[in-house]
Amino acid sequence: MKRTEAKCIKDIIDAAINDSGISTSFDEQKLCYLWPEVMGQSINRYTTRRYVENGVLHVYLSSAALKNELQFHRTRLVEELNKAAGRNVITNIIFH
Repeated sequence: MKRTEAKCIKDIIDAAINDSGISTSFDEQKLCYLWPEVMGQSINRYTTRRYVENGVLHVYLSSAALKNELQFHRTRLVEELNKAAGRNVITNIIFH
């Protein structure tokens, strides 16, 4: 069967991810990857570990003062990270 219309590689990859059922996991990894872009390198410098579990982003920080400051901006950070990811991936952030 000859294909007459060209498909964008992004559409092919998105379809493969959706068909395999790993889109949620892919979105969670994407959100962790976007952390330095959204937060900036000055905050990312103090980030030692981050992962998403059950819709909650867990972020380990090496600075107690920064952890305390980010607690106050948690709701705004959730909105910004979800906006950067392109969909609602997380519902909360826990700073450790």
